[in-house]
Amino acid sequence: MPFDHAAEPLPETACDVLVIGGGPAGSTAATLLAEKGRRVVLLEKDRHPRFHIGESLLPLNLRIFERLGVREEVAALGVFKPGARFVSDEHGGHTAFSFAAGLNQAYTHSYQVPRAGFDALLFDRARRAGADARDGMRVLDVALDARAGHRVVAREDGGAPHAFRARYVIDASGRDTFLAGAMGSKARNPHNNTAAIYGHFRGVLPFADEPDGNITVHLFDEGWIWMIPLPDGVTSIGLVSNAGFFKRRQGSVDAFLHAALAAVPSVARRMEHAVPLGAATFTGNYSYASSVMHGDGWLMAGDAYAFLDPVFSSGVLLAMTSAEMGADVADAWLDDPAGAAPLARAFERKVKGAIDALSWLIYRINRPVLRDMFMAPNNTFRMRDGLVSLLAGDVHARLNRQPPVLAFKAAYYMLSLAHRCGYRLRAEGLVRVRPPVPERVTAPAAG
Repeated sequence: MPFDHAAEPLPETACDVLVIGGGPAGSTAATLLAEKGRRVVLLEKDRHPRFHIGESLLPLNLRIFERLGVREEVAALGVFKPGARFVSDEHGGHTAFSFAAGLNQAYTHSYQVPRAGFDALLFDRARRAGADARDGMRVLDVALDARAGHRVVAREDGGAPHAFRARYVIDASGRDTFLAGAMGSKARNPHNNTAAIYGHFRGVLPFADEPDGNITVHLFDEGWIWMIPLPDGVTSIGLVSNAGFFKRRQGSVDAFLHAALAAVPSVARRMEHAVPLGAATFTGNYSYASSVMHGDGWLMAGDAYAFLDPVFSSGVLLAMTSAEMGADVADAWLDDPAGAAPLARAFERKVKGAIDALSWLIYRINRPVLRDMFMAPNNTFRMRDGLVSLLAGDVHARLNRQPPVLAFKAAYYMLSLAHRCGYRLRAEGLVRVRPPVPERVTAPAAG
């Protein structure tokens, strides 16, 4: 419900930029703008540290950590992540993709981080940069007005309301999608209708004899399961599937998650002595996007604009890179609104391009052909290296790194044709697994 401005007039705090949401996107934008000398207010509804899912980072995150000056702090907080492993009981094996084999050799590893500490670190970094960073402040209403200034009303968790007059607003509210919700511009992604159950566990066995820091993605018939090693022997585990799968749930969310994990042999082995550290969480409407991304004196960054299936751990990277570009747009707009228009259009183009690059894989991760290619990777034309670069988050690849990705896609379409003819890709090559669909024969006309 919108805040009643007339019923309760409030003194206003003026600022250049108000950022809604103190997660990775909001804290990144606030830090960069404050360092440019802008008056920034950063509002987060919860108190840091607070639980959040999405602990697996990508190598291209390191570049932003360097720019923010927090790379060593993140390294001290997390578990070293050299790559990603995909496991398929159907294929009877697993494949590990090392980031060091990617086409971009500048960033060849990343980290698995407890999000409570990671988000608090970035929020504190914004405060150190000079942003007026306030947690425990839930935004209630935004009245957009580029000429008079946008009026934002928030309430402290203790109950006191506050009003702000901002020249520019950045919505980094994550899955709350504050502006998209208010505008009615948020829509479910029709290509990827998924949901998830997740929680933290202790006592989960490593995939191999010794922990190696990789995120492990266990593929099963109707989706996939993430297993992310975190500090202090904690493992983040989540199951992502379609709505039909979750409609079978009977009983509690916890019981459903435990039963689903036990039904996947490679996961059940690792869960034999696992103990949950709290109740499991269910999240629906997993993939969505807003039909608009920016306007006169405002923009959406990160999950406030769109959220993808997290199979490739792209969420934090997309959030921080869009916030980085969005901060440049806001800074330019404050000096010259008309002159900032081309930069805003480039921002939208790049964000959508990054999402499209990952979506191509995400939309196909449950298809047999793509799973076959993951489990029997081929490096002809450096296809595997190109795939590793996408998995590392190199979604703005230079022209010299695009041909391997295009070769991978071409191979996918050729193997899809072979699949329709009854063939599947295995480690030894193409193998016939069923007879081809016979051609329809039309009887000749009488006479």
